Amino acid sequence: MDGDVIYTRSSGISAEGVKDQYADGKAAKVWEIFIGDKRSRTDNYRNFLVNLLREHGCKRILDVACGTGVDSILLVEEGFEVVSADISDKMLKYALQERWNRRKENAFDNWVIEEANWLTVSQDLEHLIGDGFDAVICLGNSFAHMTDSYGDQRDQKLAIANFERCVKPGGLLLIDHRNYDSILKTGSTPSKCIYYNNQHMSDIKTSVLYVSAKPTQVILDYSISNGNDTSEFRLSYYPHKLEVFKRILEEVFGKKAKYNIFGDFKSLKEIPNPGFYIHVVQKAK
Repeated sequence: MDGDVIYTRSSGISAEGVKDQYADGKAAKVWEIFIGDKRSRTDNYRNFLVNLLREHGCKRILDVACGTGVDSILLVEEGFEVVSADISDKMLKYALQERWNRRKENAFDNWVIEEANWLTVSQDLEHLIGDGFDAVICLGNSFAHMTDSYGDQRDQKLAIANFERCVKPGGLLLIDHRNYDSILKTGSTPSKCIYYNNQHMSDIKTSVLYVSAKPTQVILDYSISNGNDTSEFRLSYYPHKLEVFKRILEEVFGKKAKYNIFGDFKSLKEIPNPGFYIHVVQKAK
């Protein structure tokens, strides 16, 4: 990377208004370095995800935040039937390449990868939904990429409503976000990630954009070390507060759904101030 400085704030916006912060392709390339080996998911994460899905009898999974394919690859390797989607064709090219490289394996030959927008995903993937997926996953702080352009979170609500349409009755939605309550309070973001065994992350600089005294974006400048080279890239996130996000999920899925929240893959009783919150919603039957 030769010490390139990569900013993605000016990246493209789709016709439907969802920002693709990886549109220039550069951040996607650095993100591959950040993730590293696609088998480098932490054991805690792998065990949490796989065990939770199997406990609920989930077999057919929709990954709506596929990115370069790390989660999807994990699930394909574990024997799940996976459909993967992302808005960024620059990110998807890495997933497509992995599918091609492993095409002689039946599981990877059957892996479906599509470009889709969260605001229209239930329409974009209508030909694949059928009676619904056993589980829809949106993990790795991906959903926070959707900033609140209208100031009333209507885009986030619409996206989650689209996810809900993709989930079969009794199925699951797994969706997460960083602990933005803590980030806004402390002004810092922990560099350690619970998802990756990553050796390249050296620092995350945090800044907050306020509009009318309200936090509207958290801007993270990632510093990635790769040998003697250091690369940086910037991503913007919507600061989801825990209680507000819970209410949005309850508004979309209704009172008959079942809700659970984990912190860094543990009970909130075990870890009261986690780096990530993972919401698990079971749609009413």
